[in-house]
Amino acid sequence: MSIDELLLRYKSGERNFKGVNLIGSYLNGVNLSGANLHGATICEADLSQANLMGADLTEASLVGANLSGADLSGANLSGAKLYEAKLTGAVLKKAELKMAHLIDADLTAAELLEANLYGAYTIGATWDGAIMPDGNIYK
Repeated sequence: MSIDELLLRYKSGERNFKGVNLIGSYLNGVNLSGANLHGATICEADLSQANLMGADLTEASLVGANLSGADLSGANLSGAKLYEAKLTGAVLKKAELKMAHLIDADLTAAELLEANLYGAYTIGATWDGAIMPDGNIYK
């Protein structure tokens, strides 16, 4: 599915894009709030400043994706592969990140207030200035 087709279908009210392949796509600033992207392949994509509030990204592959400044509030990223993803300044308030793979991810200045990181793999992740689930700022 092309980006244009996805955005057109989203605009017409469709929300189910389960398993879609968006490798390397440029989706800067798009609104995909509430979209079902369960198991989607979105590696190396630019989703900076995107609105993904409440999106289902369960088990999605976001390896190397740029999610800088994206709003992922309430999104479900359980089991998502976010190896080397750039999440600087991303809003992950109340996001589900259970068993997510955040290995070598950059979460500098990300907001994770009330996020669920249970069992998340975070080896090599950068947290400088991130607001952690308990409200403390990582130093």
